[in-house]
Amino acid sequence: MSISISPRSRTITLILACLLFVVGLGGLHRFYTGKIISGIIQLITGGGFLVWQIIDIARIIIGSYEDAQGREISQW
Repeated sequence: MSISISPRSRTITLILACLLFVVGLGGLHRFYTGKIISGIIQLITGGGFLVWQIIDIARIIIGSYEDAQGREISQW
């Protein structure tokens, strides 16, 4: 079984995820990774009332976050 690697940058994904705490925009990392519907939901709900956003940040840091096609985002 081979793991498919996303061409998306883990660094950019993490920076976009952390923007909620800087400028109040949640879900930008989901738009970047192709998860448009959940990105809109996070944008409207402030990152899922912070809970969803914090879970995503943790998943990005440990390397278990995937893009919309199910490819692992692992390249820093």
